[in-house]
Amino acid sequence: MIATSQPLASAAGLRVLMEGGTAVDAAVTAAAVLAVVEPAMNGIGGDLFALVYDPATSAVYGLDSCGAAGRLASAGTLRAQGLTEMPAGGPLTVTVPGVVDGWHHLLQRFGQRTLADALAPAIRHAHDGFPVAELAAAEWDAAATRLAADPAAARTFLPGGRAPVHGALFSNPALGRSLEVLARDGRDAFYRGPLAHAIVDDLQQRGGLLTAEDFAAHAAAWVTPLRGTYRGIDLYEMPPSTQGFVAIEMLNILEHDDIAALGHDSADYLHLLCEAKQIAFADRTAFLADRLRMPPAVLERLVSKAYAAERRRDIDMMQARTHGPARVADIAGRARPVRDFAGEDRGDTVYLTVADGSGMMVSFIQSIFASFGSGLVAGDTGITLHNRGSGFSLEAGHPNELAPGQRPLHTLVPAMLVRDGAPWVTFGVMGGDNQAQAHVQIVANLVDFGMHIQQAGDAARLRDQGHSVAIERGVPAEVRQALAARGHLVVDGRGLMGGYQGIMRDSHTGVLRGGSDLRKDGLAIGF
Repeated sequence: MIATSQPLASAAGLRVLMEGGTAVDAAVTAAAVLAVVEPAMNGIGGDLFALVYDPATSAVYGLDSCGAAGRLASAGTLRAQGLTEMPAGGPLTVTVPGVVDGWHHLLQRFGQRTLADALAPAIRHAHDGFPVAELAAAEWDAAATRLAADPAAARTFLPGGRAPVHGALFSNPALGRSLEVLARDGRDAFYRGPLAHAIVDDLQQRGGLLTAEDFAAHAAAWVTPLRGTYRGIDLYEMPPSTQGFVAIEMLNILEHDDIAALGHDSADYLHLLCEAKQIAFADRTAFLADRLRMPPAVLERLVSKAYAAERRRDIDMMQARTHGPARVADIAGRARPVRDFAGEDRGDTVYLTVADGSGMMVSFIQSIFASFGSGLVAGDTGITLHNRGSGFSLEAGHPNELAPGQRPLHTLVPAMLVRDGAPWVTFGVMGGDNQAQAHVQIVANLVDFGMHIQQAGDAARLRDQGHSVAIERGVPAEVRQALAARGHLVVDGRGLMGGYQGIMRDSHTGVLRGGSDLRKDGLAIGF
């Protein structure tokens, strides 16, 4: 079974499974198609994270292919130029893209097919064209002004000077040629060969911070996933520099209440979600950074049950507050002013999940961060460059301070639930800071409210944006009013909830059930 946000990607991955490929073969094939057919959301100029359950070892493995800042990066230099925060886009925000190396590492370890095999459907769609899906067309149109500001982006993505409409055929032959180079020469073409040189040359003309040496130094890393528990079920998340610990911290707080008794659309449950999110995101803002700069003792404290018990006592069930700095000082040993990124990073991301007949399951996410990333296309490559560097801090001494070779605060988080030692659910939800808080709601839907895999994604969600709480219309008006009475600024959540995909596996029968979010253009399908 495969679930992705675009039917063409699901079809490509399904064909791989039907031909005997592994879940990883299908995931990389589908991801490459998504890099072509959902260009606002992702591409080979972005980053990648994945969790893989390997039935041969009965273990979950994490792949971190997030790129680092270049050797020219300096927070002090940018502060001297008058900047107090990283810009939202442009050349200063481009870090080394990790997607291609991530594909390579996944196929090398768990695949049976070559990178050239995996790229073939994507190359065909790039050259022959594809019909633009409905939501993709809306995202494209919303970014048209931004794309028009960069001649290469306009040339690539605005045929005839406008974004393609729903159902229009669109092709990207320049990207097709770049993918053909990768298929012929492998990942080194992107990090040491012609594509690396084309990207670096383009960025340096724009005043970017990357060099050829930065690309050559990039290497994806197999990392130990974070493991939390919620009501006896194991939740696997990615470790820093991404925000997996936030979901675990929030669930640890919620575990102190009888969530099922509160009710899915109750004011008490939604208020508790918001308050747990405020606590966990204050910790995210204060501490989340490159995994080499986030002390293990701090991370252990943040995901501990004891810390969650302390923080649950801070929550007033009748009054909304912003929590964080006082307890942050308890962990850090000193208080510091923090910038909360919550609500600023809607995120443009694709998530997909695959399960094969052997029991292998993959939870996979890749992104260029903002809509069309940095807004820049590198020369004639057809490659959109991400803006992940916008996640860095310019605050002197902050763990997430911009520096050469450092990875920025990241939002990408694939997830996996394991029950009684066997993989149960792989899932993810797109959308920047939305991802971790949406994970919590999906887990509660499955564990506390007993929903099946499609219901868990379709149920109304909320998104605490720091300054307001976005709630979908499925939540009753009287509940919204009750939340407002507790001090929450409630706004319409339409279009703010990202997109969910999931697969549930029955460990006794092997039966797979898939879910694909009604909020997206996607498809879950198996055979």
